[in-house]
Amino acid sequence: MLKQIKEGYVKCERHNGVMTIEFFHPQSNSLPGALLEAITHEIHACGNDHDTKVIVLQSGGERAFCAGASFDELLAVETIEQGTQFFSGFAHLINEMRKCPKFIIARIQGKCVGGGVGMAAAADYAIAADGADVKLSELAIGIGPFVVGPAVERKIGLSNFGSLAIDATQWRDAEWARRRGLYAELHSTVTGMDESIAHLASHLAHSNPEAMALLKQTLWKGTEHWDQLLPERAAMSGRLVLSAFTKTAIQKFKKK
Repeated sequence: MLKQIKEGYVKCERHNGVMTIEFFHPQSNSLPGALLEAITHEIHACGNDHDTKVIVLQSGGERAFCAGASFDELLAVETIEQGTQFFSGFAHLINEMRKCPKFIIARIQGKCVGGGVGMAAAADYAIAADGADVKLSELAIGIGPFVVGPAVERKIGLSNFGSLAIDATQWRDAEWARRRGLYAELHSTVTGMDESIAHLASHLAHSNPEAMALLKQTLWKGTEHWDQLLPERAAMSGRLVLSAFTKTAIQKFKKK
């Protein structure tokens, strides 16, 4: 199944119980609202699909896994309500990944920025290739990683999350991310990464679905309040994106 989004797509394909959800956008796999909504919808559908045993979440292309929020849409925000609605897309996606009863394996073939780091953190198991460096750039454009923060902090700890959030212009390499738990595995080649993903996904597809769902509930215990927390965080970002500082900073980033 292929769902076309303006300038991008979300593509789903199931094989032997493994559902692969692939998203793509020509601007380094950035995430406009429609793309966020489509990914969230597909993860929800997979969670309710008896024939889907495990999900592989990946992006198209080779260079970037995800560049985070769409700068074009951020610049178009004119009201707090619009800003909150846009960032709520990230809140809904992370909460859907969290609550989906199927394990989600993230295939991280390239760099992750902002919301991309949040997606990697919200996955149950992330497998990456060399070059999958990470950065939380939100503070550099006048907002902050408020929505993705709980997922990233849960995965790598408050201190490491703080380092990423405060030094918002600094890339951390993929080995840094692996050592701190954002990536469960790091491979020197894309081929090695894909072989590992295929092996794990096949194994999970033949495991007990009830046991996996209960294990996922156990691993995410203590996050039940995120249904309220993440929309509150979206409102914080939605207000900040209206500032003159943020508008100017985004324009500068777009010109680079």
